[in-house]
Amino acid sequence: MQQIVNFVLKNSNRLLFLLLLVLSLSLTIQSHSYHKSKIISSANFFTGGIYQRVNNVDEYLNLKSQNDELAKENARLKSMLFNQKDTTKLPQIDSIKGVKKMDIVVSKVIHNSYSILENYITINNGAASGIKPNMGVINSAGIVGIVDKTSKNYSTIISVLNVKSQINAKIKKSNHFGSLVWNGKSTGFVQLIDVPRLAGVRKGDTIVTGGQSIIFPENIGIGTIDKVYIDNETNYYTLDIRLFNDMTNLGHVYIIKNKDTEEITNLENQSKKDE
Repeated sequence: MQQIVNFVLKNSNRLLFLLLLVLSLSLTIQSHSYHKSKIISSANFFTGGIYQRVNNVDEYLNLKSQNDELAKENARLKSMLFNQKDTTKLPQIDSIKGVKKMDIVVSKVIHNSYSILENYITINNGAASGIKPNMGVINSAGIVGIVDKTSKNYSTIISVLNVKSQINAKIKKSNHFGSLVWNGKSTGFVQLIDVPRLAGVRKGDTIVTGGQSIIFPENIGIGTIDKVYIDNETNYYTLDIRLFNDMTNLGHVYIIKNKDTEEITNLENQSKKDE
């Protein structure tokens, strides 16, 4: 205590000066709105900058959990959409059309090739999650591919950027069908072949999955028409389709477990045996 008293006595002039300085600054700020606003703005800028940095760090540390939650929510919304019988009505949980909530599996891409002719994608879910070959795979932008093989905890997917890939697709505005393939050239484009000349097509038209597919629900986005060619031998259109998806940058995907696939396949196989 004596040391504090000695310090005050020794530095009394300096302390008095600082006290008067603070008092004068306080009176100046209080009596002049301009100075007051400047001080408040500076304080807000300083504390706001600190809060922003702390928030950025917090958001970065929580990115994984946020992405997982978003993926699950997207899966739920897509499930509701696929179950919807009529776009003017609310979706029914017990719908017999499309897929149900539990029929969509959220997974993450752990490997993605796109620079060769036969490209495959690996995801971190497999047979233990109910995934089987020939299930459709999509993401928030559109189709990704079809499940090829599975192990207990992993699956490989035939990418749409695979020359062996062939998916039923249609022109959304006219319902004319064709086969979606890839010519092995650009990662941003696929081709819709065998489109009849009766189909009125033009650049910018939307291409979606077709109703003849037992792998994908109808009307899943694929891309838009970029160029139109006519095959002189078959007299059919070949369309260059600009993909909605950036196939070189895939994160979470959704595997569609269509409950009607096995029944339809067995019925068709039985019909072929009877012929």
